[in-house]
Amino acid sequence: MPVDQVDGDWLLDIFRESLRTSRLPLGLDGNDFSVSFNDTPPVKDIPNDPERLQYLRDLIAYILDGRTIRIREKSRWRRFEQGFTATSETPKKTADDSEPTNEAESSSSSTLEGSLSSQVTLKAADADVERQPLLGSRRRRPASAGSGNHAAKRLQSLLMYQPRPIPFINRTLPSNGTSLFVLAFFGLNLFYQFYKVPLDPDYFFAFADRAGIIFIVNLPLLYLLAAKNQPIRFLTGHSYEALNIYHRRVGELMCFEAVIHFFGMLLWRLVLEPHWLRSGTFYAYITHPLCLWGIGAWVSYETLYFTSLGSFRQRWYELFLASHVFLQVAALAFLYMHFFTSRPYVLACLAIFLLDRLVWRLWMKSASFTADLTVLEDDQTLLLSVDWDIPTSKARGCLSSLGQSIRHGWHPADHVFISVPVLGSSHSLQAHPFTIASAAPVTDPTDLPSHAWLSLLIRVQSGFTSDLLNHARFNSRVAIRLDGPYGSQDPLNMLRSCENAVLIAGGSGIAVVFPMAWDLATSSCGKRQIHLIWVIHSRAQLSWVPEERITELQKHGVHVTIPEPTIEAGRPDIPGYVADLTSSAEGRVGFVVSGPDGLNRTARNACADAVRSGADIQLRVEKFGW
Repeated sequence: MPVDQVDGDWLLDIFRESLRTSRLPLGLDGNDFSVSFNDTPPVKDIPNDPERLQYLRDLIAYILDGRTIRIREKSRWRRFEQGFTATSETPKKTADDSEPTNEAESSSSSTLEGSLSSQVTLKAADADVERQPLLGSRRRRPASAGSGNHAAKRLQSLLMYQPRPIPFINRTLPSNGTSLFVLAFFGLNLFYQFYKVPLDPDYFFAFADRAGIIFIVNLPLLYLLAAKNQPIRFLTGHSYEALNIYHRRVGELMCFEAVIHFFGMLLWRLVLEPHWLRSGTFYAYITHPLCLWGIGAWVSYETLYFTSLGSFRQRWYELFLASHVFLQVAALAFLYMHFFTSRPYVLACLAIFLLDRLVWRLWMKSASFTADLTVLEDDQTLLLSVDWDIPTSKARGCLSSLGQSIRHGWHPADHVFISVPVLGSSHSLQAHPFTIASAAPVTDPTDLPSHAWLSLLIRVQSGFTSDLLNHARFNSRVAIRLDGPYGSQDPLNMLRSCENAVLIAGGSGIAVVFPMAWDLATSSCGKRQIHLIWVIHSRAQLSWVPEERITELQKHGVHVTIPEPTIEAGRPDIPGYVADLTSSAEGRVGFVVSGPDGLNRTARNACADAVRSGADIQLRVEKFGW
């Protein structure tokens, strides 16, 4: 019906229909402005009360403030306001009228082939110390970095520092810099949650509706951060695993907004909704298809959150993998049906998921091999190794510029996802991440075929790794599928830009730092000082790295330090190592740390302390585990 002929009850019909249907019943275009209804007859039992009509007008305005509506001709809106005012017989206006594992090992680290005998020189422990503390005693401060800005150094140190884990729940916190970035993101969403939304309980519907909007607009970002092949990597230099912490924080924010939206709508319907606006029973409201689809989406996403918690992942990793795929597909379907305006966002997420999982990962970056299995000395570690000839550039085809599988090689510290179909139908659909511990193959400038030797160090836990260990006890070879490689060259490039490189590994973190140390040693030609510190839990872990590999590193000028095993001498004095190295170094010092959370935090804070004293330090922490 034309605006000029609008009746006083039209606004109530719009609001009720917007609650009941998934389509916005308000049609706007540049040349006309009309109000369309479904087949529901207009309500006749509501009096033409100007205050109630003004309330509905304001409530709808607050709801529409959360969306983007383009009206090309503002005169049409002024005309509508004039028509509404005339029809409502508004009385004289008054002044009141107005318009949100601290373990030493990890199951997701990886390996080198061969064994290292106990002939490798170990650093002797102090005779009068039975067990060394993690933080150790303070050593002398590093020398000042000259005329560097003291305030800037203190700020850099503050951002680098990592607080202690949260007591009782033992939740590991990131560095202060990461926490501030996350808080800024939360603050932006919190600002939008309250932007132009009144705190009056009468308008609580707009507040709950805004929470749903924040949820849906963050959804594509959530999927983008979860993708293994993402453009953010090229913008920031960080790989997807380094961005995984932001993926988790965005997911937590969205689940919180979903709770506000879900319970906010229930609170509105049961308590806050004006009695004259209610229509039908609560049962009719909750069983309406719009609500049922919404409940399905809410249950799916909240279940997805709880099955993604670290404690759940560590105990039931296979169930986490399976539920993650099933629940997100179900949630997208429910969300698509829940509300019409969410569909473009759902389709964008579906496109990201399909491109990443099906097109890129399964077709362009997946390859099958037959691998050798070896049970190492400690009987709880597997060595998986495979070798092949790397294709020449001519054999790689036209798709080589878009994406290459592991057959074309990898970079130091890259990782792959491994599937072993022979372990059972459930394992054939699972993919588990492991760092490539062997040195990256050298690209032949003459374009002659080269050979690749890939090794994975697999620490046995439960589930997949336990089944693979049992298989290895009776079979020395197994058919596997490798998806990858994935990773970022940012840590290695940082080390290449420094005059001094220090690599600190804890346990199976050696799989991350060894390829970097090998690359630096074989390419630097004595241009920089390279130090490798490997903290081991027991002497049996020495078998993870071939002795000849350590010897070759030392021949290339790498200073290798392996403190006494922590099971015998306690945790080494990592802050002391950092202080000694930074105080005697000339030029910039680059640190790469990979190990358990406790080691990572200790090394990070030791570097922060050195920066505060004036040292020129760059730091990258490669956290292994999920």
